[in-house]
Amino acid sequence: MPGHKRQDFWGGKKGFPNPYGIDITEIDGFDNLHHPEGILRESMGWTADLYGADRTYYLVNGSSSGILSAISGTIPDCGTILMGRNCHKAVYHGVILKHLKTRYVYPQFMEEYGIQCGLLPEKIEEMLIEDRDIGAVLVVSPTYDGVVSDIENISSICHRYKKPLIVDEAHGAHFRYGKLFPASALELGADVVIQSVHKTLPCFTQSALLHIKEGYVDREKIERYLQIYQSSSPSYLLMAGIERGINWMNQEEGRKKMEEFSSHLLSLREGLKHLKHLRLLGREVVGNRGIYDLDLSKIIVSVRGTNITGVNLCDRLREEFHLEMEMCTEDYVTGITTVMDTREGLLRLERALTSIDESLISCDIRDQERFYQAQEPWEAAQDTAVWEAWDSPSEQIPLEQSVGRTVCEFVYLYPPGIPILAPGERISEKAVNTILEYKHAGLFVQGMKDFKSETVSVMR
Repeated sequence: MPGHKRQDFWGGKKGFPNPYGIDITEIDGFDNLHHPEGILRESMGWTADLYGADRTYYLVNGSSSGILSAISGTIPDCGTILMGRNCHKAVYHGVILKHLKTRYVYPQFMEEYGIQCGLLPEKIEEMLIEDRDIGAVLVVSPTYDGVVSDIENISSICHRYKKPLIVDEAHGAHFRYGKLFPASALELGADVVIQSVHKTLPCFTQSALLHIKEGYVDREKIERYLQIYQSSSPSYLLMAGIERGINWMNQEEGRKKMEEFSSHLLSLREGLKHLKHLRLLGREVVGNRGIYDLDLSKIIVSVRGTNITGVNLCDRLREEFHLEMEMCTEDYVTGITTVMDTREGLLRLERALTSIDESLISCDIRDQERFYQAQEPWEAAQDTAVWEAWDSPSEQIPLEQSVGRTVCEFVYLYPPGIPILAPGERISEKAVNTILEYKHAGLFVQGMKDFKSETVSVMR
C-alpha cells in the first residue's frame, strides 16, 4: 500500500496539481462534508450509484472512522456485538467507546499455509440463536490475506434474525472493477460496507468509503456518528483524491489498465506455479476451511517446510531485489498488488521469488512444529468486558508470569492489527508461547507497553 504505488495518474503533461493550490476549506461553492448540499452531495451520490449503495459517504479519517460510526450507529450503549475474532483493532475501539459486550466467532485455520481462513455461516447462525441480545454482526471479508467468507449466506442468516450485517471490506475496494475478483459484500446483501480505497485503488492514504443499504440500519444515526469520528475540517485533497481515483477506474483508461493488470497478475501466478519449495496460495483452497472465494491480487507465499522464515524471505526480497512486501509472519509473506503495479514490477517479483526458491532446501515440517502449534488459533476465555478491562487499575508483570491473569491492553502484530490478546481476556499459556515465538522470530509485537522487557499490563 498505498494502491496508487506512488504513480502519478492524474493525466496530461501537467500531472498532479500543486497540493497547496487545491487544499481549501468549506468556502462558498465547495460544500461541506458534514452537511453536503452541493458538489460533495453530488459526488457521493454518483459514487453510491456506481457501487449500488443507497448512500455512500467519503471518509477522510480512514476506514477506522467508518467502522466506529457503523458500530455506534447500529448498537446501543452496553449492547452486544457478534464479531469475528480476526477483526481489526478499530472494531475493538468501537466496543470500548460504546461499552459493548462481545461474542466472538473464530475463523477457520489452514495449517498447510499458516493462515486464518473464513467464517462459517452456520456458526454465526448458532450464535444468533443462542444470544438474542446480539444487536449486529460484524465480519472482515476479505481478510488481509485475501480470504473471502460466504457473505451472501451470512447476510441471509443475519436478516432472518432481523440483525444488520456490517462488513469490513477495507481490502476489497477493487472488487467491483474486475471479473477476476470476488463480488463485493454490497452486492451480496450486507447492510453497511466499509472500504479503504487507499489500499487497493489509486487514492491517497487515509481515504475510504462507507456504503449503506437501508432496511436494517438507521442511516441518520450512522451519519450522526460520522460527524463525531471524522475531522470537522475534512481534507479537500483527500476527497478530491477519492473522486479522482474512482472516476479514473470507471473511465476507458482505468478499465483498460485493470484488464492489463488482471492479465499480468494471472501471468505472475502461472510463473510461480513451478516453485519447488515456496508455495503460492491459490484458488485450490476455495471450498476449504470457510474459504468461499479468494482475492488473487493478494500474493501469499508460504515458507512452511523450508529452511527460511517469512521474515528471512521478506528481508531477502528487500535487500537483494529491492522489493518491499506488505507484511511478513514467521511462515509466510503477503504482497498487495493493485491496478497501478506494472508488468515490469510483477516480473521482477516473479524472478526474485524463483531465484530465492532455487536457493532453498526442504525441511522436515516437524522441525518447525513448535512454532506451528503456537500459531494455531485458540478460543480465548473472556473474564471481563473489553471496555471494563481497558479502563481498570492495572499493573505490569513479566509475560511468563501472566498465565491466568486478565489482560488490560491489546497485544498484536501490525500489520494487520488483529489482536493476539484483547482486553478482558484471560492470558493462556498458548498466548504467552505465541508472543514469545513471534519475538524469537524477529517480529515486533505491538500494544505491550514494554515489549523489550517482556512485561504485560494486567488487571490488579
